[in-house]
Amino acid sequence: MPTPNSSSASAKGFRRAVSEMDSKQAEAIMSPQFIGRRQSLIEDARKEREAAAAAAAASASETAEPTETIVFEEKDGMAMLNLLFTLKGAKTSLPSRALKVFEGFSDQVYRQRRKMIAEIAFHYKHGDPIPRVEYTAEEITTWREVYSTLKSLYPSHACKEHLDAFHLLERYCGYSENNIPQLEDVSRFLKERTGFQLRPVAGLLSARDFLASLAFRVFQCTQYIRHASSPMHSPEPDCCHELLGHVPILADRTFAQFSQDIGLASLGATDEEIEKLSTLYWFTVEFGLCKQNGMIKAYGAGLLSSYGELIHSLSDEPELRDFDPESTAVQPYQDQTYQPVYFVSESFSDAKAKLRAYAAHIKRPFSVKYDPYTYSIELLDSPQKIHHSLENLRDELHSLIDALNIIS
Repeated sequence: MPTPNSSSASAKGFRRAVSEMDSKQAEAIMSPQFIGRRQSLIEDARKEREAAAAAAAASASETAEPTETIVFEEKDGMAMLNLLFTLKGAKTSLPSRALKVFEGFSDQVYRQRRKMIAEIAFHYKHGDPIPRVEYTAEEITTWREVYSTLKSLYPSHACKEHLDAFHLLERYCGYSENNIPQLEDVSRFLKERTGFQLRPVAGLLSARDFLASLAFRVFQCTQYIRHASSPMHSPEPDCCHELLGHVPILADRTFAQFSQDIGLASLGATDEEIEKLSTLYWFTVEFGLCKQNGMIKAYGAGLLSSYGELIHSLSDEPELRDFDPESTAVQPYQDQTYQPVYFVSESFSDAKAKLRAYAAHIKRPFSVKYDPYTYSIELLDSPQKIHHSLENLRDELHSLIDALNIIS
């Protein structure tokens, strides 16, 4: 399979999703209906799987009457709409959270600002420098509150890999309380460390396309910041979540490979397997815990960008289970409140080995291999291609053996 900027179906999918949306789609993202659209890949994957069945049902009953209607009252030329909603399994504090969400999306100035930043993603072309955003004083104030609050917890709650990278990001990428880092600077840092690159995105990506981008070591990253009325909570990923949660841990080579392996496993997978891989992503990359020096530490971005859940995850309240991909892939998830269950990995290397063993059982008539020299995916679907890859691997092993002989 070719690189993201070529003509492959997978590459076209995520490129088209972020680069070829017109102004009507840009407006749709800013509507209240978009609230929570990207809360989790699992729900996205589930919707994708259900979409085929829904389409089939729709075509079988084209004349069926609509099952939903919108009813509103009109009085003195004014329309009143009553909105009723339920937060399933939510804690008692969440209705106020929901009101904060609606406050943000009813703010016309904020919506216009979000739309303006989204235009960067809509017009971005792979390989171009990521345009810089001049953040407002209000946005920097929101960032400062999130940054300083979370930074105070990292020494005691974050894994060593996150802490080490965070210090480097402060030194080389402008991470500070008074500055929101620019994606281009951070992307260059990651590329030098692990080969990962950032790509600006407005949020409209399917689970399959998001996972496919990981296969190419591309991480889809938002540039907007959450509404000032709710600095410690966001219904969807924003730059606080991406830059504080995801980026530092992607700077670790073993974890970067783990993330890419999830993406590679998704290529050509069935809709059912995409949902399982999305669940694995949820309980590892977003909400994973690991063992270090006899203690439990957080490495998941959803934890490291959420003060409340970071404290909750390492308290006595949730249930902790050993990471096992088979059981993790079917574990019910929670996106309305804190997770009742977290999975603990022995190490990133152990988690990577277990994931690869799980992925080996995904049924597909081929395997895939990433070529870091050409940033492309090689399709291994014949003995000749596999033999060629083995020859390249043999050359690399000879070089390593020669190096070992020289130093010893």
